[in-house]
Amino acid sequence: MAIAEFLGSHVLVIPYPAQGHMLSLLDLAHLLSSHAHVAVTVAVTTKNRPLLDPLLARSPAIVPLVLPFPDYPALPPGLENSKDLQPVFFRPLIHALAGLHDPLLRWARSTPHPPTAIISDFFLGWTTDLAAELGVPRLTFSPSGALTIAVSHVLWRRMPQRSNLDDPDCPISFPEIPSSPVFPWRHLSMLYRTYKQGEPISEFIKEGFLSNIASWGFVFNTFSDLEMVYLDDLRKDLGTARVWAVGPLAPPDGPAERGGTSSAVACEIMEWLDRCPDDSVVLVSFGSQRVLAPPQAEALAAGLERSGERFVWCARGETAVPVGFEGRVAGRGLVVREWAPQVAILGHRAVAAFLTHCGWNSVLEAVAAGVAMLTWPMGADQFMNAKLVVEEAGVGVALCDGADAVPDPDEVARVVAESLGESGKESRDRVKELSRKALAAVKEGGSSRGDVDEMVAELSKFKVN
Repeated sequence: MAIAEFLGSHVLVIPYPAQGHMLSLLDLAHLLSSHAHVAVTVAVTTKNRPLLDPLLARSPAIVPLVLPFPDYPALPPGLENSKDLQPVFFRPLIHALAGLHDPLLRWARSTPHPPTAIISDFFLGWTTDLAAELGVPRLTFSPSGALTIAVSHVLWRRMPQRSNLDDPDCPISFPEIPSSPVFPWRHLSMLYRTYKQGEPISEFIKEGFLSNIASWGFVFNTFSDLEMVYLDDLRKDLGTARVWAVGPLAPPDGPAERGGTSSAVACEIMEWLDRCPDDSVVLVSFGSQRVLAPPQAEALAAGLERSGERFVWCARGETAVPVGFEGRVAGRGLVVREWAPQVAILGHRAVAAFLTHCGWNSVLEAVAAGVAMLTWPMGADQFMNAKLVVEEAGVGVALCDGADAVPDPDEVARVVAESLGESGKESRDRVKELSRKALAAVKEGGSSRGDVDEMVAELSKFKVN
């Protein structure tokens, strides 16, 4: 269906080019197009265009808008995505994307069917001004949970600092947030911890997060039964009911290729799991960005071996899996070095636990699949997510934390074995109940489906010119 055939809203979706951010926002674009029959245009730069192929295959009405990546000398030539990004280029990439402002403005003012709303990632705060120039509402999309955003809002408004600049564990309290959580300094966002007053990129990033707070509305990939207290608090804090929880956006019965392409290896994984008893396997995966250092990989391998349990370890190509390990665990352990279909694996009857870095997509995928978590948060929002999983929802157990942490192999063995044994039953039962609530939320009559419908109804008040 062409945009001209839509009588209602036309939403311009602007993702941040990182897999953890794009997956859920593109899932939302699919939902708006297929369920709500909203006209959707997705803006990407040239090298990110192939990432839209899975979306366009299942949502042919969505229109891609492909723009050249802005000229930005501080970035290596050809860099347009955060995949395998060196940390030194993380902040410049966020800054560089603001160069899309003028091309997007020109497109919106010249297209026969201009957008009536913008939904954009929370790293793209400058789109609040773009929306204001076009006279349309901007919704901030959060690929993270509501707790993380509540913490972010306090940080950038209040700008709390460490009492001891040499202490990475210096506690920072958040009395503005329900239950008044306290996090050590090192658990806070790297973007915040590296802020330097007066430094141009720092000030740009701060302004972007403050602009999010000023946006017309917020959309979260979460659901009420998981984060009700934080969603309600954000509505109160922001002074608007336009805070919508529309997740989980990737239910277990979604496309198996989410985040990658199907392969012979993916088929082998599923066939291997088919030969395993129910609830007998731990999935080990740390997301699309994280590579374990050799001491970490060695400790993890030793722990998995000592546990005596079945496992699938998704070890990215550069991970130094110890020599001889795979031979010693043959038959009960599978090491995968290519992309693996995480949603499909989590949804398999044999998988009962998930050793994870607690990226928000991974947390929601595990919850939707009813799989308990063993947490090893390493950065970004993962520490807040782990707190939610372990301390609040009670659907996981902490293993260790920190990007540089080296776990005790005996502790790994104990936690893995217990997750599949009698002592892990309470967490497994609790996550299965939460899974039922997650799946109910996205069905007709559920809280998340209701929030989608309410959001679409609000957007329909802004018509195509």
